[in-house]
Amino acid sequence: QVQLVESGGGGVQPGGSLRLSCAASESINSINAMGWYRQAPGKQRELVAGFTSGGSTLYANSVRGRFTFSRDNAKNTVYLQMNSLKPEDTAVYYCTGDWGPGLEVWGQGTLVTVSS
Repeated sequence: QVQLVESGGGGVQPGGSLRLSCAASESINSINAMGWYRQAPGKQRELVAGFTSGGSTLYANSVRGRFTFSRDNAKNTVYLQMNSLKPEDTAVYYCTGDWGPGLEVWGQGTLVTVSS
């Protein structure tokens, strides 16, 4: 069973930075897609950033220019570098990976709180 483990969440002041990590228990070299979603209180889960097997990296308009998605295939880990954080970035951040039909996996989530 594939597992994803997120880390790096926490509290930060507006304008600060955090880096989230998501470690997979399986190789991500040939993964179909992988990304980060977030869910704020009372809101729907939304895509923050991710990539597809075609090589495209996608960003939500609200984070483009502030967040950077990256991957380390050797470590089976993806990252989300979050800079210039805003209070509206407060949410639980989830990592997800798609290894194929029936093999879409979600992590347990990590809380990011941006507050002064």
